[in-house]
Amino acid sequence: MNSNFTIRVEEPRDFRLVENLTRDSFWNVYRPGCTEHFVLHCYRNNPDFIRELSLVMEKDGKIIGHIMFSKAELTVGDEDNIRKVPSWTFGPISIHPDFKRQGYGLALLKFALQKAKALGIGFICMEGNIDFYRHAGFDFASKMNIHYHSEPKESEVPYFFSQELLPGYLKKMNIIEATYTPPHGYFVAEENPDEFNQYEAEFPYKEKLILPGQLG
Repeated sequence: MNSNFTIRVEEPRDFRLVENLTRDSFWNVYRPGCTEHFVLHCYRNNPDFIRELSLVMEKDGKIIGHIMFSKAELTVGDEDNIRKVPSWTFGPISIHPDFKRQGYGLALLKFALQKAKALGIGFICMEGNIDFYRHAGFDFASKMNIHYHSEPKESEVPYFFSQELLPGYLKKMNIIEATYTPPHGYFVAEENPDEFNQYEAEFPYKEKLILPGQLG
């Protein structure tokens, strides 16, 4: 990877290009086809969407990468004394297939995290592959006593990570232990299959394949 790229905030004229990029980036990766482009499409009208952190990476005048962030929450306490504490997450993060595994994704992520920190974002939870995300400062969330909503509290969830962007954020918010649930907006395709299928029909045909390594 060379440094001949720029990163800027996504603009309305980019929307369709970025959705195509996201579709190309995720197609047949985690499932036959993908839904990430529809998630992004819908998220732009979601109050949890952070416009300042919807970033595109350009190289030679073409968009080759994109990342978006969302507001989220941590649940602290038990049934008799529950409180919600602000947290954040990100994704999808997309790199055009021609530029994958060349360092562009990590460069985009590190830039975005620095910008998020400058905006006062204190704590991030996310799901993914630790082999990639550890290079951006993430570690297993269980090490910070942050639990994934659908997994046993005593387990170290191999796909669930967190990072304090502002050191001491959890202590400042008086968090010793908490549970994270992904924002509702990430499940829009599953909850609206007809709307998703209508949206997907607007794109060029791509073959859906069952491949090794996809989620079950």
